[in-house]
Amino acid sequence: MSLRNRLLRSALALVLGPLLVLVVVIREETAKRLEREYVRRVDSLIAVIEGDLEEQARRLAARLTALSETVAEDDRLRLALGGDDRFRAYRLNWAGRAATLTGLALLQLQDETGTILSSGHFRNEFDRVDAQTPEWLASAPRELTLLEARRPTGPFWALARVDSVRLANRTLRVVGGVEIDRGKLAALAPDDDLVVTLEHPGGTLRPDGVAADPLTAPAAIVRALRLPALPLNAAPTRREARFVVTHSLSPMRALLKSLDAWLFAAWGLVALGTILLAIRFSSRIARPLETLARQTASLDLDKLDADFDTDRRDEVGTLSRFLGEMTVRLRTSVSRLRDAERRATLGDVARQVNHDLRNGFTPIRNVVRHLSQVASDSPQDLPRVFDERHGTLESGLTYLEQLASSYSRMSPGRSRVRCDLGHVVRQAAEGRMERDEGPVRLSLAPDLPPVLADPVGLRRVVENLLANSCESLRGAGCVRVATERAKTGTGDPAVCLTVADDGAGIPPDDLDRIFDPFFTTKETGGLGLSIVRRLLSDWGGTIRVESEPDHGTRCTVVLPAAITEPVS
Repeated sequence: MSLRNRLLRSALALVLGPLLVLVVVIREETAKRLEREYVRRVDSLIAVIEGDLEEQARRLAARLTALSETVAEDDRLRLALGGDDRFRAYRLNWAGRAATLTGLALLQLQDETGTILSSGHFRNEFDRVDAQTPEWLASAPRELTLLEARRPTGPFWALARVDSVRLANRTLRVVGGVEIDRGKLAALAPDDDLVVTLEHPGGTLRPDGVAADPLTAPAAIVRALRLPALPLNAAPTRREARFVVTHSLSPMRALLKSLDAWLFAAWGLVALGTILLAIRFSSRIARPLETLARQTASLDLDKLDADFDTDRRDEVGTLSRFLGEMTVRLRTSVSRLRDAERRATLGDVARQVNHDLRNGFTPIRNVVRHLSQVASDSPQDLPRVFDERHGTLESGLTYLEQLASSYSRMSPGRSRVRCDLGHVVRQAAEGRMERDEGPVRLSLAPDLPPVLADPVGLRRVVENLLANSCESLRGAGCVRVATERAKTGTGDPAVCLTVADDGAGIPPDDLDRIFDPFFTTKETGGLGLSIVRRLLSDWGGTIRVESEPDHGTRCTVVLPAAITEPVS
């Protein structure tokens, strides 16, 4: 980010940040106060609804008490209840006439067994047994209780109470109620922003004109008044209905939207003025620095001839003169650095060549020693032994020739072909064995799949591992080399090579550094394992080294099997 942009952003942050915070605080505080006012309004309406329902419950109780008294004084009803068939029609119509006179939507007369003697809201319910309704109403925890009843046109909900009276040595119960309908719900809301609905176990009763469920409205304040409720044909268990009051927040949202427009318009004008002033001042400060940056950008290690001379006496001039002096020192340092890099590169290449040649000459040296010993002890066997060891000489010389070709290109060959790992291991091990007995013991699995690798590089890997294991032996023990089928981390077929020895082992502090270039605990070497890991990585393989001091070292190499065509 340029200095101009930094100055511009700093000015905007210092001026516009606090102003934006002030705008947001004003807006949020206004919204909170409006919402608190709306909540108080809804809570007040809940209290009004509860008071209105309690007043209706008291009036209902008074009507039922008056009806109970008239029941005790009604001789015709007494005769009808006594079994006089002449007054049976009077009994059946009694509740209907009483409901009309008292203005009740629900009215039933029942005996002590729950048998309906007369029903005002549904005349045909007579002689039906409904003992649970009066018992539930009598045991309700509060006076406000909702009951679902039915009339010929369908079910309805009513605010219900129960009263009882003794008549002709019988206990009669009078169940009455005031209907809660759409019109009553609409009358409970004082304006259009408030909606009162009744949620009961069978569904929701809404006022006329309210199609959606107010509880699902995202912009609304909702409060509820909970009442016990008993649906039709339900067990007399305690259930619940709710009078839900919903206050729409649309007017508040409209007011806040208008406030947002004015606040952010004012903030935008201040932002525009701040941006113009910041651009002016940041340009005056940043322009000389940009000129200095262009001069600095032209510097290159191969071309350190930039001119930083200036007549300025300010901080920019001081920086220019300092850069000029630094350029002079840098030209001298670059020349010295290039000389040091050339010497270090030659040293690294020499060490790597020395390490690889030592591994390549080992099997040839062992064959020459063997031939010399045969020539001294049994000259007549020299031709036969030479024929036996001729393959090892040819293999070692071929390896050195290919190694020389690789170094002539200053990089190892990258072509990969199908290689027989077992054959490569036998060739490398022959140079380490002495006749029939030696420090190397082979256990090679038959019919191993080939691997995709560079033959010379694969020989180098095996030579390095064998050389390290043999050199770690302390006059006793041996090196065990084994191959077997394996799986890669992804489950693909692979070939596993294990080289284990009984040597001195590797200290724990050195085990994490064995793959570092030039790290060694011997007088010479230091590139072997770093080369091994790099080559294996190029072929998709892995190497793991486990070691315990005085108990030997175990190297495990896993190479993917050649299940595809060779890749060049």
